[in-house]
Amino acid sequence: MPKHLFIHPVQSKRRLLSLSALSLLGLAAPTAFAQSYPVTAGQRATADQVAQNGVPESELAAGAPEQYTVKAGDTLWGVSGLYLQKPWRWPELWGMNLQQIHNPHLIFPGQTLYLLRVNGVARLSTARSNASDDDAVIKISPRSRYESLSDNALPTLRPQLIEPFLSEPIIVEEDALLKAPHIVSAGENRVLISKGDRAYARGDASAPLVIGPGKPRDFRVFRNATPIKDPNTGKVLGYEAQFLGRAHLERSESRDILAAAPKRTPKPSTLGNHDYPVEVKDEADETEVVAATIDIVSNKEEIASGDRLLPEPPREFRSYVPHAPQQRIERGRIASVYGSDAVANAGQNQIVALNLGSLDGIENGHVMAILTDGAHVVDKLDPDKARIKLPNERNGLLMVFRTFDHISYALILQIEQAVHVGDRVINPV
Repeated sequence: MPKHLFIHPVQSKRRLLSLSALSLLGLAAPTAFAQSYPVTAGQRATADQVAQNGVPESELAAGAPEQYTVKAGDTLWGVSGLYLQKPWRWPELWGMNLQQIHNPHLIFPGQTLYLLRVNGVARLSTARSNASDDDAVIKISPRSRYESLSDNALPTLRPQLIEPFLSEPIIVEEDALLKAPHIVSAGENRVLISKGDRAYARGDASAPLVIGPGKPRDFRVFRNATPIKDPNTGKVLGYEAQFLGRAHLERSESRDILAAAPKRTPKPSTLGNHDYPVEVKDEADETEVVAATIDIVSNKEEIASGDRLLPEPPREFRSYVPHAPQQRIERGRIASVYGSDAVANAGQNQIVALNLGSLDGIENGHVMAILTDGAHVVDKLDPDKARIKLPNERNGLLMVFRTFDHISYALILQIEQAVHVGDRVINPV
């Protein structure tokens, strides 16, 4: 995809805002690319449901502005929070529809949004409610210019909060890492390896590290496989591999012919009656494994011998349309805090793993409320000193951005106090 889009002088009417996954990620594309991007089931359901409905005015946030000019650094979630009590409902406010979902109208800094209220229903538009057709026309000055759409389009969330986690945490089977290629030496008597260093690795005997058609050359480096357990049952849901960095395969693993050690065998001599031993080589030569050469291109933590290599997956465009789960979430809990072995609590903008995954119906973009379990206290005025449980209290919101079969990763969007492993997650209301 080209980074810059050449724009000819045009006039374009833009009424209601309609967003696709590309605009949500802040990765815009020319129309041809946008039209080929698939509409997710969630997007289609939302579009069918709310194409003409908008949201009731009672759902608007207190002090929702009648107009707002988008600024650099804004996010769709942040702007939605200005207008809605429930920011995840912004697709309804912005009137998604099937005719425009393939051909998104992106939101950029400098655009002005207008809040339209008609018969108790609210919508957002890029044109005033009483604007004439001429007022609704967006005119582009008659000159050619280059514009980096991917840099300007408004993302759903601040990309730096989740982009590193799209490929870093990985859930594996218990023995998956044990079968992956591993680093055998840092070379030059080094113990730890970092960016710019050269190291040596080898694969499984049946799958050596080699360069060839269809063979990966870019790898991610992992260590350990920490079990993630369901706080409800204690059952192991999967194993989280610790991301360390990235490596590039420079030279294939190979085998060198190693001549067998010469043996001294007796052979008759013509110098008398004595036999003198002479050197005779074995007929068959042996081979030895020569490790593959890798270069460390980046590292988050120090890399060492024994760490494992997994192929770098292709970059994916994921849909991050925030929406509430349609099914009832009853047993959801925070199973772990990513990147923290010793600390079992998390703050805003941190990543947590949930004990629910794609096989439980969890999708990218699902927004859920976080509940803190109510404490148990003793009723001191009760003659029997009964233990009473206090109500669970809502503590904030999180949004799922990556799913595995039984585990999903979520970003904490807002909280009032620290989130703990074992805290509940439920449908937002």
